[in-house]
Amino acid sequence: MNQHEQDYTNQGNSNFFKGAFIGALVGAAAALLFAPKPGSEMRGDLTEKINLVSDKTKEVAGVVGTKASELAKTVSTKATDVMSTVNESRNNVMASFKQASTEVADEAAAASEEVMDKEMEASAEVSQELKSTNNSH
Repeated sequence: MNQHEQDYTNQGNSNFFKGAFIGALVGAAAALLFAPKPGSEMRGDLTEKINLVSDKTKEVAGVVGTKASELAKTVSTKATDVMSTVNESRNNVMASFKQASTEVADEAAAASEEVMDKEMEASAEVSQELKSTNNSH
């Protein structure tokens, strides 16, 4: 199971538990409202349940805040890692390109020298041939 599927599964479980929690609260509130109790006892029970819900909501909000902070830190760390990798790769490519350019320039210069040497040799040979041809006449 890859990371995305695992996150999706965890999120699905989280949504299920949130729904179950909210459903339990609604069911408890309905039971309290429809139970045959005197008004003061009913208000006391409602106040108790509202306080419980409030405490649970604060607890869930704290957990969600903590998880969001952890996620933000993880995303930041991963983004930094990716940027470092990209920059390192870019630097490696640039270094390879510079090295290849230097090698090509060196080979071109060597080839140019070789062509000039061959041209000089050919010119000397032609001059020698012309001299020998002129001397034989």
